[in-house]
Parts: sequence; C-alpha cells; structure tokens
Amino acid sequence: MKLRTMIRHGLRTTLLLTIGATIISCNLYGRKTGKGNVLYLDEPSKTEAKVQNVQPLEKDSASISYEVPALRKNSGEIILHRKGYTVSYNPTTKIPNWVAWHLTADHTSGQAKRKDVEFHEDTDVPEPRANTFDYMQSGYDRGHMCPAGDNKWDMEAMEQSFLFSNICPQNHNLNTGDWNGMEQQCRWWAKDFGDIYIVCGPILFNQKRKTIGKNKVVVPEAFFKVVLCMKGTPKAIGFIYRNAEGGRPWGDYVNTVDQVERITGLDFFPSLPDSIENKVEAHADLNEWPK
Repeated sequence: MKLRTMIRHGLRTTLLLTIGATIISCNLYGRKTGKGNVLYLDEPSKTEAKVQNVQPLEKDSASISYEVPALRKNSGEIILHRKGYTVSYNPTTKIPNWVAWHLTADHTSGQAKRKDVEFHEDTDVPEPRANTFDYMQSGYDRGHMCPAGDNKWDMEAMEQSFLFSNICPQNHNLNTGDWNGMEQQCRWWAKDFGDIYIVCGPILFNQKRKTIGKNKVVVPEAFFKVVLCMKGTPKAIGFIYRNAEGGRPWGDYVNTVDQVERITGLDFFPSLPDSIENKVEAHADLNEWPK
C-alpha cells in the first residue's frame, strides 16, 4: 500500500473510532438539560451502545450519595438528576421506578411555597408522557414521591418536585393520610438526626395493570419507602403501603429493607460497605426511630 493511501486509511479509521466513542459516551453519560443531568440506560434493541458496569464516581466519604439505588443496565430506565432528588423514570409505565434524596435538617424548611407552583410535564422524558389531563376525573391524586415539603429550601427544587416524573396516581386518603404522615415523620427525623437518606416509589405486582388517562399512566398497587440514618450507629427501616385508604397503625407498614428489596427487585444503599449494608438492611426496629 502506498504511503499516501495508508495515511488516508489511517485518518478515516481514526475518525470512525472517534465518532463511535462519542456516541457511546453520549448514551452512557446522557445530556445536560435545563432541569438536570439525564442518563439513559437503554434497552439493547434501542441503541448499539450498551451500558456496561455503570459505577458511581469515586467520592470522599462525606459526599457519597448513599440514597441512590444500584443502576440497572439494559433496564430502559431514565435517570434524571434534579436539584433536590434523583429519579429513575420508567417510560413504559409513565411513572418513576424510584425517587431518592438526601434530606438534611436545613432542607426541612424554607421560603419556597407549593401554592406558587403547578404540576407540569417533564419534557426531559419521551412522549407519550403523563400530564395533568391524565389525572383529571381519574379518582386518583397526583401523589408526590419526593414531597414538596422536602423542597421548601429552594424554589427550583420546589418546582422540580411538581414534575410528573416525580408523581404517581395515589389514593386520596393515603396521600393526605398515612403517606403524608410518613413524609412529616421523615422531616422530623432529619431535624432530630441531622440528615437521612430516603428512597421511595411504586410497587407493581405481576398482574394486569390499571391505567389512567389518554397516556395510560399506570396505577401502582402499593408504594415503598426506605430510610437510612448514618448518625451514630447506622440504621435503616422500610415501609410498604397499599394504594388504598390506609388509616392503619404505624407499625403495620414496617418492613426490613431486605424485605422491600425482595418485593421491588431493587438494590438499596449500594454505596455502603457490605458489612454495614448487610446488617442495617436485615434489621428494622421502631424503637430506634422515635415518633
């Protein structure tokens, strides 16, 4: 092969490799948007760039995001990093798989008011997607996963808590009753302990699923919430609520984190050392969590 031909061939190969690496990088790390970072963990059939061994960035122990569950390659989930929370959105069900946030004592109060904000579509997720018309006359509330009350510390965080990617169809009495009571309890724990890590979301059983609205937003059969406290001796606790009226004693909802993992198929608090994770996830003692 002549030298000039070899050079042209080498440049063309380099260019193709560079373009290919850029495509893989875009699919792995997502894009920057006005609302936060977006990470698409695509199905293999939807992209040639398969996510392999997604690992959290190395951080010092004081800044580890304990709340974010293990990411699931080839799951189709879309990871959206908001100012006050991280959400794994499911484009098939039109609701989140989970929402996770670090609630500090400072974030339990502030000047941002929910009355100044309206529910709105999340344009960072593909159409069809949930909107307010799907919920109208559906018989279900627009139930926050990361509550507005945990985002009063910042107006942008408050606005993002009203994105439909953070919302699920929820029984009205549960939303305003026991679920709301747990949200308030978590804020009290954050004040008392200094900070806690929370993950919550819907539970979908293996059965025909009810949907609402033109966009067929799936109605969960239940909801989960898991809470981790790293102050002093680490501890964790889980809760499961049927998507029904509620009004039951607080202890009826308690589960270990291990039990919630078995029901949801999620892996919570993967950033913990295994020795701590295994211990706290197998134990749930209400006496360690003052009401």
